[in-house]
Amino acid sequence: MEKATYQILIVEDDADIREGIEIYLKNQGYTVFQAADGIEGLAVIKKETVHLAIVDVMMPRMDGITMMMRVREQGYEFPVIMLSAKSEEVDKIMGLNMGADDYVTKPFTTMELLARVNSHLRRYSRYLEMKDAGNQKEADAKVFTVGGLEVHEETVEVYLDGSPVKLTPTEFKILLLLIKSPGRVYSAEEIYERVWNEQAINTDTIMVHIRKIREKIELNPRDPKYLKVVWGVGYKIEKQGRTGTETEKT
Repeated sequence: MEKATYQILIVEDDADIREGIEIYLKNQGYTVFQAADGIEGLAVIKKETVHLAIVDVMMPRMDGITMMMRVREQGYEFPVIMLSAKSEEVDKIMGLNMGADDYVTKPFTTMELLARVNSHLRRYSRYLEMKDAGNQKEADAKVFTVGGLEVHEETVEVYLDGSPVKLTPTEFKILLLLIKSPGRVYSAEEIYERVWNEQAINTDTIMVHIRKIREKIELNPRDPKYLKVVWGVGYKIEKQGRTGTETEKT
């Protein structure tokens, strides 16, 4: 997709910050929508096609975390970047738990935010292409299986013991990376660099995404069967009785 076809929503109660971000995004060729709080943001999402949202945590009427929860509950998959002050560390983690893909701490530089926007849009575009290609070639889709866990690369689907599992695009990318090499340990830095396709600067988000994936694919997240932590090293998908080798769907 060309930049001109991407539509970005800015949800921020500070008008000066909204206007400033919009100017830089428009200069990059993006179409931009504005909202002053979560209620206005959800209204825009219902009317317009949004490819990425930049959402402040602290806002009147409806805060960013509540908005994020509503967005994911309604099935929207576009990436969301949360804006938060340093004093809102707990809120940042809550936002990620609700399905946000990344966060930027205020005050931030324009170049930092633009880099995050460009990175997430590149991944989202590839995710949509994979999904479209998968719908067209479902008959010969690649499936990676470990025990009762199945990850369908082409159709961008995940099943646990035959039941569908709903993951965000970021969660899917992380799980796909791990299940392609069951037993191999990936550090948080390597996961970040492979999924985000940029140098790892802050890998705090990886821990949160791993926790969310566990909650969705594990019967008991505190005693995981599939997604394991190798303390001090990283994360892996544990090999099971049925190996995690690639199989072809017939």
